This record gives sequence, C-alpha cells and structure tokens, in this order.
Amino acid sequence: MTAFFALATSLLWGLADFGGGVLTRRLPALTVVVVSQAIAAGVLGAIVVATGGWSEAGPRLWFAFAAGLAGPVALICFYKALALGPMGVVSPLGTLSVAVPVGLGLLLGERPGPVQAAGIAVAVTGVVLAGGPQLRGAPVQRRAIVLTLIAALGFGTVFALIAEASTTVTGLFLALFVQRVVSVAVGGAALYASVKRGTPALPATGFPRRSLPALAFVGLADVAANGTYAVAAQHGPVTVAAVLASLYPVVTALAARGFLSERLRALQAAGAGLALLGTLLLATG
Repeated sequence: MTAFFALATSLLWGLADFGGGVLTRRLPALTVVVVSQAIAAGVLGAIVVATGGWSEAGPRLWFAFAAGLAGPVALICFYKALALGPMGVVSPLGTLSVAVPVGLGLLLGERPGPVQAAGIAVAVTGVVLAGGPQLRGAPVQRRAIVLTLIAALGFGTVFALIAEASTTVTGLFLALFVQRVVSVAVGGAALYASVKRGTPALPATGFPRRSLPALAFVGLADVAANGTYAVAAQHGPVTVAAVLASLYPVVTALAARGFLSERLRALQAAGAGLALLGTLLLATG
C-alpha cells in the first residue's frame, strides 16, 4: 500500500509541476498559486461538508496550518524556477526535499533494510542525474537553482507536517482543506502586496479563461498528491514513502519531453532508468 500511494503521489506531483511550470510562463507565479489553490480549497470544502469532516477537528490541525504557511512559499519559488527552466533540470533538483522527511524518519528510529537502503540510494541518484549536468552557465540558471533549493526545503517541510495532520480519511480531508485555506490566505496577501508595489497580477491581455481548466487541474492534482502521500507515510516507513514520492521529477521531465519537446540526453535517460530500478528495489525490499 505504501508503494502504491507513494508512486501515485509522484505521478500527481509530476503532472501538477509540469502544468504549473507551463502556466507560469503565461501568468505570474503568485496568480497561478492563488487561483489553483483557491479552486482546490473550494472542492475540499465541499468534500468536508459532505463527509462530516468538521467532527475531526483537533490539535493535529496545527500541523496542517503550518503546512499551509510553508506550501505557498515553496510553490511560488518552484513555479518561478520552472518558468526559468528547463524543467528537466529544475524538477530533479527539487527532490532534495526528500532529505527532510527521510532525515526525520531516521531520527525517529526507522531503519530501512539493506535492499531498501540500496533502493533509496539508486532512486535518489537516478532522479538527480535525470536533470543532466547543466548546472553551469547563465545567471538565470543560477537564480533557478537558488529558487529550487528554497522550494525543496519548503516541500520537505510540508511532507513532514501533512503526514502528522490526521489519522483518518475524513480527518485528512479536513487537514488538506485547512492547509489550502491558509495557503490561499498567505498567497493572496503576497499577491496583494505585489500588486501594490506595481507588479501586475495578470498579463496585459487580461485573465486567459482558457487557462482555467489547467489551473484547476494543477490545484486538484497537488492536493490529491498531498493526500496520497499522507496515506503512504501513515501505512509504511516514511523513508520509503518519501523516496518513492520524490520520483515526480521523472514524470515532469517526461511530460516536458512529450509536450514541449525538451530533449532528454543520454545521462538523463540513464538517470530515469536508475530511478525506476530504485523503485523496484524499494517495492521488493
């Protein structure tokens, strides 16, 4: 169950990151974050009401509140980095986020077996190599790397917090709803401040209505990924769940290859292969 939900997380996050990166080339990153998260919050609110999730309110929601504070910062930095691109480089560097939940799991006493330890090493190496050796060059690339590292720390923090935010399915819906409401509030305040400083919230042509379905997909895929990761972390070792969930850059890179014709070099393809091999080792270990 851990492997299934963690791999579902990587698929959902990978597609959400691809969509967010594409949208940020047409809309400001803050606008993408606020609108997509607002749509997700609306859907989650309806689910909470329908399932009676309010009855699960308790002290654990503070974890969701904290995740809501960290999430927008990570998303904004990551989407800006993806817009600077290329996605096949930025997205694999985001896997450094795995260090936070894995480190926490080790501190709490989790010890993966030999096969799983090998799988972790192979998978992480493969995902990093999937970005290719393109870390030198223009100042734009250096800025993208800095933004990605900030995002990775934020994502790792969200991983750790959301896994502690609930113990039941209905409680998870409530926790994700609280997280998204806080994210929208934080992102909305940042967007308002940005507009006050003279930065437009929309392009000169106005809001592109054709982007609304994509914004909805990004928001819903992101929140679904948070949910599947929480389930994976609660039903198995966090060290395994976090590493399997961190395979999302491979999905983003493949989506960029398929839809944007970004070329995968030999080293990147080898990295993707190593990531898949690591996944098999983790699943069988």
